[in-house]
Amino acid sequence: MKRLQEQGYEIKRGKYISVRAPGQERFTRTKTLGEDYAEEAITSRIKGEYVRAPQTTRGGKLQAALDGKTAPDTVNLIKDIESTVQAQQAAGVPRWAKMQNLREVVNTINFLTENKLLRYADLEAKTGDVAAAFDKTADTLKAVEKRLSDMAVLMKHITTYQQTKPAYDGLKTAKNEDAYRREHESALIVHEAAIRALKPFAGEGGKLPNPAALQAEHEQLTKRKTALTAEYKKLEQSAREYGIVKRNVDSILNPGDSRGKTKQRGAEL
Repeated sequence: MKRLQEQGYEIKRGKYISVRAPGQERFTRTKTLGEDYAEEAITSRIKGEYVRAPQTTRGGKLQAALDGKTAPDTVNLIKDIESTVQAQQAAGVPRWAKMQNLREVVNTINFLTENKLLRYADLEAKTGDVAAAFDKTADTLKAVEKRLSDMAVLMKHITTYQQTKPAYDGLKTAKNEDAYRREHESALIVHEAAIRALKPFAGEGGKLPNPAALQAEHEQLTKRKTALTAEYKKLEQSAREYGIVKRNVDSILNPGDSRGKTKQRGAEL
């Protein structure tokens, strides 16, 4: 516990030992990681008196506790991670001697525990779902932003058209058309340019889009953009977290293949 505190972890003592990593929202009871992490078991392991449960039955009680029901023994992803790390430590693999690597393992286990991801297939599926939701929201946000941009240009042309229309109408009643055109040349050029820009949007009989309706749509889309932006940022963070955890798990369980997979998944994310 002292080593954890030195690394910034917060310890809470009660009926069970609870630990919270830096930036973690809730405390994690060590007992939820399995019988091997109950306080009595940890004390016995330090003394060298504790015998760990056979791996053929690992994870059953943890999964039952998280699901709130009695469950048969199943293969547990968290136990797989622990067993792999311990095996490599026992084999003298240098990478696990670094505290940064061990901290990543703890953070990964905390994340898996909090999100009840006890099977690799569940982690893989959830990571894919979050990434798909992020991509969908990004596409929707992009479409809304494009519509808002197009509407801004359209509304600008309509405003220009309305402001220069009196000068254009005056041309029809001018006694000296050439003199009138020279006097109002700038307004007439701008008005004619606005007509050309608005022509693709004109309805039946050359009727222009209703400015009030456009303004109402613009306000609705602006509100939607605000909501989508918040959702986008939330999903972006979630996709990043799941991507990191997935890469960590792959790196731990398959250290020989992690480098190429990490680069590929990082590019996709």
